Amino acid sequence: MPLERIRKRDGAFEPFDAGRIARAIRAAMRALGREDAPRAERLTARVVALLEAAGRPPTVELAQDAVERVLVEDGDLDLAKAYILHRFQHRALRETKSALGVHDDLKLSLNAIRVLEKRYLRRDEDGHVCETPAGLFRRVAEAVAAAEERHEGPAAARASAARFYDLMASLDFLPNSPTLMNAGTDLGQLAACFVLPVEDSMDGIFSALRHMAFIHQSGGGTGFNFSRLRPAGDVVKSTGGVASGPISFIEVFDKATDVIRQGGRRRGANMAILSVDHPDVLEFILAKTRPGVLTNFNISVAVGDAFMRAVRDDAPHAFVNPRTGRATDRRPAREVFEMLCSAAWQCGDPGVIFLDTINAANPLRDVAAIEATNPCGEEPLLPYESCNLGSINLTRFVCGAGFDYERLSRVVDDAVRFLDDVIDANRHPIPEIAAATLASRKIGLGVMGFADALCRMDVPYDSEAGLRAAEEVMAFIHRRARAASTALAARRGAFPLFDRSDWKKQGHPPLRNATVTTVAPTGTIGLIAGVSSGIEPVFALRYWRTMAEGAALFETHSEFARRCREAGVDIEDVFSGCGKHGTIRDCAQLSERLRRVFVTARDIAPEWHVRMQAAFQRHTDNGVSKTVNLPRSATIEDVRRAYLLAYELGCKGITVYREGSKESEVLRAGAPAAEKLPQINAESCDPRDGNCRRCPG
Repeated sequence: MPLERIRKRDGAFEPFDAGRIARAIRAAMRALGREDAPRAERLTARVVALLEAAGRPPTVELAQDAVERVLVEDGDLDLAKAYILHRFQHRALRETKSALGVHDDLKLSLNAIRVLEKRYLRRDEDGHVCETPAGLFRRVAEAVAAAEERHEGPAAARASAARFYDLMASLDFLPNSPTLMNAGTDLGQLAACFVLPVEDSMDGIFSALRHMAFIHQSGGGTGFNFSRLRPAGDVVKSTGGVASGPISFIEVFDKATDVIRQGGRRRGANMAILSVDHPDVLEFILAKTRPGVLTNFNISVAVGDAFMRAVRDDAPHAFVNPRTGRATDRRPAREVFEMLCSAAWQCGDPGVIFLDTINAANPLRDVAAIEATNPCGEEPLLPYESCNLGSINLTRFVCGAGFDYERLSRVVDDAVRFLDDVIDANRHPIPEIAAATLASRKIGLGVMGFADALCRMDVPYDSEAGLRAAEEVMAFIHRRARAASTALAARRGAFPLFDRSDWKKQGHPPLRNATVTTVAPTGTIGLIAGVSSGIEPVFALRYWRTMAEGAALFETHSEFARRCREAGVDIEDVFSGCGKHGTIRDCAQLSERLRRVFVTARDIAPEWHVRMQAAFQRHTDNGVSKTVNLPRSATIEDVRRAYLLAYELGCKGITVYREGSKESEVLRAGAPAAEKLPQINAESCDPRDGNCRRCPG
C-alpha cells in the first residue's frame, strides 16, 4: 500500500515525504564528494518499496534503518558509513538541542539554537524556555501584521501574518533583534536604532541619560553627538564654576549603561560623536587608547568637507568653543588627522563620520540636520528618530552565477511591508521618539550573507566581479524597496513630512517611508540564519566566537567544507596545517581558485574593503555598516589611506580594526586549544556578534 504517513519521534503523525530520504542520501554522497542525484532517487525508491512492504506507517527510526539496509545491500559500504555518520551527527545535534531545553521545529543549526535560547525565546515564570523557533516567528508575524487591521482589515492582516511567518521561518529575511525579542510581548519596543540630542545644560544632559536608560532596557541602541557641550575649563555662569567637558559626561553615560542590561538579554551599545572642531576633540580621540575606558561606547569624530580639504592642503584647523562660537586654538589639520589615524590603529577607535556627505543625502534637510548615528554608524538619524531594520539573506537567492531576481522582488515587497507595519505596531519608549518616528517613518532594509553568496557563485570578494555583484544586487533591492514604499503610500498615505522633503522637490510620487535601505552588521541574526554578517567578508574559515554571555560557539564555513569534499581534500588536514589560523591563502594542497574564492577578512587589502563599502553605499539611503579589517602588521599609513579613500568614494563613515588591537576580541580564528568543541556543526561564519567588532558583545 502507498505510504501516506510517518510517525515522528514524539508519536505524532505527519505526511510521508520521500524527498527527505533522497536529501539525506544526497547529503551522505556530498560528504564523499560524489553527489549523484539520479542514483539517490533510485535508492530512495528501493527504500520506499521496503517500507511499503511492511503494510503500516513507519516510524522515523524505521525509515532510517531502511536507508542503512538498502545502502549496505547495494554494496556501497563507503556511502553506508557516510549515511550512518550523518545519522549519528543529527542524533547528537538533537540531543544537544534537547539538553538546552529547546524543541527545534525548524531544523536550525546548533549555534542558532544556542543564541535563540539565550536571547530570544520566551521563558515561563520558572525561567524555562516555553517557545519554539517556529513559535517565535509566529508570535512576531502576528504581532506585526496586526498593525494592518486599520489599513487593510482583519482578513488582510491574517494573510500578511502568514506571509511574514514564511518570510522569517524560511530565513529569507529576519528583522532586527528588538523585533524578534519584543513583538507580541508586554514590552513591545521593536526598533533597534535611536538618536538622542544632548543639550548644553544639566537638564538636557540628564534627560538624554534618562531616555537612554529606557531605550537600553527595551533592547535598543543609542547614538549621541556631544559637540554642543562646552569644553573642559569653560565657565559655568550659573554657579561661577568650571565646566568638566563632554568626555566626563560620556563617562557618566558609559557607567549608566553598565548597570542597564537590555531586557536582561544583551548589553547596551552606544555611539559618541564629537566634532573635529570641538576644543576637547584631541582628548576624545585618545580616550579609548586607555584600557577599560568607555567600554560601552563606539566613538567617532565628525568631520566635514572643510576639514578634509584642510588635510589635503596642509592648512590650519581651528578649534571652536560651541558656547561662544570663537576659536580657542589652531593646529595643522594633518596633525589632528594623523592623531586620529594613530588612535584607530592602536585600538579601533575612533571611527570617522562624514557629516557633510550624510546631510547631502538627507531627504529631510529642510526639517533638521543629521548630527549623529546609531551605535554602528549605519543609521544616521534626526534628533529623537528611531529606525527598525531588517536584512535579506542573499544566500537564499543564489541562482548559478547570479541571483534569482524574480523571487527576490517578492521578498523585498513583503519585507518593506513588514518593516512599515513594525512602525505602527511599535510601543515607542518616550513621546518625543514616537512623534519623530511617525513623522518620517524611516525603515532600513539591508542584506546579510553577501560573502557566502559570492562563495557559492565562485566569485572572489576582492575582485571587480565581486564589486559588480554588490552594485547589481543592492541597486535592485533599493529600486524595488522604493517602489514598494510608493505602492504603500498610495494605499496608506505618505509619511507626514513628505511635503517638506527632497522627494517632493524632486517630483517623486508620495513615499510611505522617508528612507528604505540600510546595510546593518547583522551579527546575531546572521548567526541565526547561518550566514556571513552583513556585507562583511568571511572572517575566517574556522573560528570561535565569544558571546556576551560568555559562551563559546565554534564554527566552520560550510561551503568551504563542501568544496573540499568535492576536491577530495581532508579539511582537518587543512586546518591542522596551513589553515590553522582560519585562512588558506598559502595552502599549496588547495587549488589556486579555491584559495582565491575563499578569501578571508585578513587577506583582503584595505582598499578592497573600502571599495566594497562604497559600492553598497551608492545604492543605500542610509548608511552601510562595514569594518575595514587589518592584519596585525598593518601600519598607521594603511589606516590613513583607508580613511581618505572612504571620503573620496562617498562613504558616510568608516571604521577600521587591526587584529590584536583589543585585549578581548569577540572572534578568533581557529579553535580554542583548551576546549573540546563539538564538530557536528558546519556553519557559515560571520565577523561579528551583537553590533560590530567595535561594539561590546
